Amino acid sequence: MNGKFLIAGTLCSLFFSCATPTPEQQLAEKIQQDKTLQVVDSMARVAIRQGFNAGSGYSQIWARDMNTFIEVACEESNPEELRGAILLFFALQQPNGEMIDGYVLKPDFTWNDNVPYYSDAAPDHVAFKNTVETDQETSLIQIVGKYIHKTGDRSILQEEIAGQTVLHRMDEMIDYLMRERYSEKYGLLYGAMTADWGDVQPHDDFGCDMNELSTPAIDVYDNAMFIIALDYLQEMTDDKELLSKWKTLREQTARNVREYLWDEENQKFIPHIYLDKSPLPEGFDENQIFYHGGTAIAIEAGLLSAEEIRIVNDKMLENVRLSGMPSIGLTLYPPYPEGFFHGGMSKPYAYQNGGDWTWFGGRMIQQLIANGMVEEAYAEIRPMIDRVLKNDGFFEWYGMGGVPSGSGHFKGSAGVLAKAIEMLQDWAKENDKE
Repeated sequence: MNGKFLIAGTLCSLFFSCATPTPEQQLAEKIQQDKTLQVVDSMARVAIRQGFNAGSGYSQIWARDMNTFIEVACEESNPEELRGAILLFFALQQPNGEMIDGYVLKPDFTWNDNVPYYSDAAPDHVAFKNTVETDQETSLIQIVGKYIHKTGDRSILQEEIAGQTVLHRMDEMIDYLMRERYSEKYGLLYGAMTADWGDVQPHDDFGCDMNELSTPAIDVYDNAMFIIALDYLQEMTDDKELLSKWKTLREQTARNVREYLWDEENQKFIPHIYLDKSPLPEGFDENQIFYHGGTAIAIEAGLLSAEEIRIVNDKMLENVRLSGMPSIGLTLYPPYPEGFFHGGMSKPYAYQNGGDWTWFGGRMIQQLIANGMVEEAYAEIRPMIDRVLKNDGFFEWYGMGGVPSGSGHFKGSAGVLAKAIEMLQDWAKENDKE
């Protein structure tokens, strides 16, 4: 009798040890064996070790760029230098609480398009800002939140810059946004009309400064960035008054995004709410345009359900197919008509008007992984990995036919890909167990 049970147990053990791997295990094995992921990750880390500027062709250090490679920089950079680079943003904060876009040493400020920003707390540097956007304050708050997550260095919050702590200065940044960029009617932030997450407005040769040619508009990107920043802020203090302020503002913003910007019928975000005039040509239906980048950030902000994430991802893939562009880094689809934007964006599929940006496509990959869509994420990251290897670098954006353009070593692209690869590999390690 005992022998029979022993034989049965052995057969059972043999059966399960030889069982066909689950789909998750097969995918995990495929990811772990994919050497190209390791190669691109290594290339990304080499690029980010070169400094905190945005990339080749950019001497400036930008908040919106650093926000997307800060986590890798925490692993690859000198900790004191990185901390100092973050604190310099706060030294250049303006008296009204406004945060800058980026900074350079004074001798390196050689262009005349932006109005320079100065601060006595940073006498060797000059700052600048593309004022059509409303993501500078929220980008820097996210930088600090991610820095703390990676390093555990909460002391940065109490670091005093010109007599005020970093935490206090971040609260001032929120107050600035509420005073200067908040629509009471909609309960949402606004900026100038641009293409999705872009910082170039249409009817202006330079296009980056708010002026008489600007059209005030609300979009999902700015407000999703705001929500993410408010989430980080709530982790940074035990002060009940601040916590209540930030939590209430977060809940109100999320509710209003869903009410005013989410198009339930078409399962997409509308591009803009215009607070005054519309800049659109007569008869042009802007709501036919799907904003890829802003949608990815909205997912990160927790604004879409699991089913909605699947739907918008399918829409992105269909847009890629219809456009003929290389990947879901496609900024938007369909693009704005030729001539609507001035300068380099005047033609469709150029720069922010339908160019393909790993900088945002990689963030969509991260969100697919975070929401359990790993098979989709692995398939959709492949074009991004392949073009890094083909072109031997992390280009800023790609045009029709996958033509690389802009900075050849764009650290935003490197940072988002390195993080996405790390997320894929972490998932694979967790799911390769028998």
